[in-house]
Amino acid sequence: MAANPLLELHKAGQSFWYDNISRGLINSGDLKQLITQDGVRGITSNPSIFHKAIKDGTGYDEQLSELFKYTALSSKEILYKLEIADIATAADMLLPIYEASNGVDGYVSMEVDPRFAHDSEKTISEARELAKLIARPNIMIKVPATKNGLQAITQLTAEGFNVNVTLLFSVERYAEVANAYLDGLNKRLDAGKAIDSIASVASFFISRIDTAVDKILDNRIEHALNDAEKEWAQSLKGKAAISSAKAAFQVMILLFSSERFIELKHKGGKMQRLLWASTSTKNPAYPDCLYVDSLIGPNTINTMPVDTVKAFKDHGKVLRTIDSDLKAVEDTLDSLAELNINIETITQTLEDDGVKLFIDAFDALLNLIEDKRKNH
Repeated sequence: MAANPLLELHKAGQSFWYDNISRGLINSGDLKQLITQDGVRGITSNPSIFHKAIKDGTGYDEQLSELFKYTALSSKEILYKLEIADIATAADMLLPIYEASNGVDGYVSMEVDPRFAHDSEKTISEARELAKLIARPNIMIKVPATKNGLQAITQLTAEGFNVNVTLLFSVERYAEVANAYLDGLNKRLDAGKAIDSIASVASFFISRIDTAVDKILDNRIEHALNDAEKEWAQSLKGKAAISSAKAAFQVMILLFSSERFIELKHKGGKMQRLLWASTSTKNPAYPDCLYVDSLIGPNTINTMPVDTVKAFKDHGKVLRTIDSDLKAVEDTLDSLAELNINIETITQTLEDDGVKLFIDAFDALLNLIEDKRKNH
């Protein structure tokens, strides 16, 4: 029997998390099968995932009918009761992995209200409330990697919460995020509290970087002054995202082998692992496992949506690739700069757009619940 590439990832030091959750997935037994047979070691969620689950299925109808009896409940309160029921059940299913891995894996992530992405105090307050409501040790609260999010990351870490830093596109911002986490561990130690039960991941979004950069490269190809410039731009397509991720991995290695972290590690501190998000291939011209095959290595996570899971299980290749051909990574990023393609400007736009997309999905969720309430 052929080896399951999803299971092989763990042997290569990478954890496979599932970028999907729904009542149907849980009740059907499919999630249990993913955990027991395919090696799922964590689950991520976001407003878009929940919107699809609630809109397309009937699994929430019974709970909604009960909740609608309480007319004082806001649509957001109802939404969180639906989400928390799924999150808590999934967390219980993953608890054996959490315990066996000493708190490295086995987490379920839940997003704070994305409308608070630029308000650290509201983010901190809601993160505390969500963690209290879910009341599971293996929960990660998702905090956007905005400038304002950095303060929330430090404070929540200092208070002992597990944080999944989301909507991360920039290598520079990643370094700030990792340092914000380390600041939180130090702050907690200074308060005389233990840090050995705290975990964090930094969710670096992959495919959206290529989508944005490739669009600019296509424009350069169309308006190239000569064939050499056209070939140069063409050769860079589909490389910006993986190069950025590999550069971020090198920053992770540097930061988490520093004296600063070694001191924290001796006191129980865990490294903040990089998590590859947005790993479905948006461009049909690219291989469907491009953003999994190319980013395999130790102390990393890949959270895959359902289609990517199926594709990788069918024909994924498990080789250590995360630190292969680093000269090509450097050349790619240098070439983009030489073509006056500013990655930092692009990634800031992606962050802004990402926050907006999550807000739009969250608002759509609230409207969906209001519509269901009116038609109940």
